[in-house]
Amino acid sequence: MKKAAYLFLIILFSNLLYSQEKSIDSLKTFSFKDLKDKFYTYYDNGKTIESKSIAKYYMQKAKKEKNNGEIAEGYILIHLNENFPNALKYLDSLSVLSKNKQTSISAAKIYTLKGNLYYKYDNLKASLNNYILGLKYAKIQNNQALIDATNINIAYLNCYMGKNEDAAKTFRHYLYNVKNSELDHNQMRVSLINCYIEINKLDSADVLIQEGLNSQFVHKNKYGINQYLYLSGRAKLKQKKYKDAIAELSKAYHYFSSVNDNTANYTLFYIGKSYAGLKNKEKAVQNFITLDANLQKTNFTSFPEIREAYTYLIDYYKEKNDKEKQLYYIERFLKVDKKLDEQFKYLSTELPKKYDTPNLLQEKESIINDLQNRKMILNISIGFLSIVLVLLTFLYFRSKKRERQHRKIAQDLINSIEMKSFKTQETEPIIIPSPAIEQTEIETEDKIVKTTPEDITQFILKELEIFESKELFLKKGITSASLAKSIKTNTTYLSEVINTQKGKNFATYLNDLRIDYALNRLIKDKKFRSYKLLAIAEELGYNNEQSFSLAFKKKTGITLSVYIKEIEKSNNSQS
Repeated sequence: MKKAAYLFLIILFSNLLYSQEKSIDSLKTFSFKDLKDKFYTYYDNGKTIESKSIAKYYMQKAKKEKNNGEIAEGYILIHLNENFPNALKYLDSLSVLSKNKQTSISAAKIYTLKGNLYYKYDNLKASLNNYILGLKYAKIQNNQALIDATNINIAYLNCYMGKNEDAAKTFRHYLYNVKNSELDHNQMRVSLINCYIEINKLDSADVLIQEGLNSQFVHKNKYGINQYLYLSGRAKLKQKKYKDAIAELSKAYHYFSSVNDNTANYTLFYIGKSYAGLKNKEKAVQNFITLDANLQKTNFTSFPEIREAYTYLIDYYKEKNDKEKQLYYIERFLKVDKKLDEQFKYLSTELPKKYDTPNLLQEKESIINDLQNRKMILNISIGFLSIVLVLLTFLYFRSKKRERQHRKIAQDLINSIEMKSFKTQETEPIIIPSPAIEQTEIETEDKIVKTTPEDITQFILKELEIFESKELFLKKGITSASLAKSIKTNTTYLSEVINTQKGKNFATYLNDLRIDYALNRLIKDKKFRSYKLLAIAEELGYNNEQSFSLAFKKKTGITLSVYIKEIEKSNNSQS
C-alpha cells in the first residue's frame, strides 16, 4: 500500500497520461513528455530497471540540450528509484535550480516532494514538517492543485496516527468531488477503503473493493489486483471470516514479497491475526516471527498495529514459561515502540495497549529479578499490595467520614425546618442560616455610611416583604435593576438597604431566598422531590442546573441529592 500511496503523491505533480508501452531501444524518438509517460508506466508496474534506464536517458537528453526545466524534471524522475541519501541529494539539487530561478518548479512542490520522500522512508515527523511548509507556499502562490495534494498527504499521516474518521472525510471528498484528471481516482478509492475498514464501515468497503478489483482486472494491473486482495483480506478479518481472510492475504503476500514491497509486512501481520482468530497460536506465532525478522532486515516499523504482534508473542512465550524468548520480544517491542514514539504520536481508539511502555519496563525488570531471585519478587509484591490495601482503606474511611458529615448537615437542616414549622404557622419561607464553614465576611451596617433616607429605607423594606411573601424571587431573570424598577426606586438605594438591613449583597440575598424556599418545599412536597435537577432549578428561577447546584452547595454545604435522600429516610422512619 505504501508504495502505491507514494506513487500517487508523485503523480499529482506531473500531470501525466500513461501512454502505450514502447521499446526502450527507440528512446531517441521520444519527446520529454513521452519519456515521462513511459517512465511512470514502468514504475507503476514495478519494473525498476526499465524505469531507471528511462530516467537516466531523460537526464542525459536534458543536459545535452541545456534545458534547465527538463533537468529539474529529470531530478524528480531519478530520485524515485534511489535510496534515501541519494534521493535527497537529487531533491537538494532541484532546490538549487529553483532558488537560482533556472526552473519553474516551485518551492511548494519541492517541499511536498521531500515530504513524500520522508514518508516513503518512515520519517513521518520530517514528512509532516515538509508538507506543512509545502502547504504554506502553495497558499501563497494560490496553487489549488498543490493545496489539494498536501491535504491528501496529511490525510495519509492521519491514517498512520489512527485518525481514520478525519482521513476518510478527505479521501471521500477527493474521490467523489474532484475530476479524475486532477487526482488519481484509484488511489483515493484504496485510501478510503483502508479508512472504512479501520472504522468498521465494512459494507461500504466491500462495495469499493469489488469496484476496484473489476477496474484492475480490466487494466491487467497485477499490483492493483493484489492491493485489493490485501484489502479484501483485511475486511474478511474484520468480519471474522478468518479462513477467507488467510486465503486472500496469502495470495497478496506471495506477490508483494516477490517485488520487495513493504505491503508484504502489513500482509504478514494480518495473516498472523487471522490465525490468532482461529486459535491457531503456532501459525500466528510463525507469521509474527517472520514479520519481526523482516522488520529487522528492512528497518521498517511505521505501522502502529505492529505492537499487537509483539504483545501476542510476549503472551505466547509467557504461557510457555519461556522467559528468555519472552524477554527477547519485550526488548524488541520496546525498541520498535521507541521508534514509533519518536516518529509520531500514536493515538489509538481501536486497540487498547495491553503492554504500554511503562508496564513493559516494569515487567521486564520483574522477569529479570524472577530469574535471579523469585523470593525477592514475592516480597516486593506483598509490600506493594500492602501499600495499596492501606491506601484503599484510608480512602474508604475518608469517604465514609465525609458521607456522615454531609448526612449530619442534611439532618440538622431538616430538623431545624421541622421545628420552626411546628412552632410557627407563618407562610413565608423559613430562613436557614448557612453553615459556618461556608460563610464569608460581609460588611455590616456599622461599616457602611448610610445615604438612603429613612422613609425610603422603610418603603423598600416593605416592598421586600411583599417580594418575599409573594415568592416573586422565583421568577427568572431577576436583577437588582429589574427589582428596583418594579418597586419604583433605584439600584443604589436598593443595594444599600439589602446590604445594611439584610446583611448581604443582592446576589446572596436572592440565592438565599430561593434555597430557603427549596429546603422547605422539598420537605413538604413529595412530587417536587421527584423532579429532575434541571426542573427544580427552573422552578426556583435559575437559568441552568449548574447555577442552582453551586448556590445550593454554597448555602447548605451539601449537595441536593444528599438532602433529598435524608428527607426520604426521615419520612420512611416515621411511617
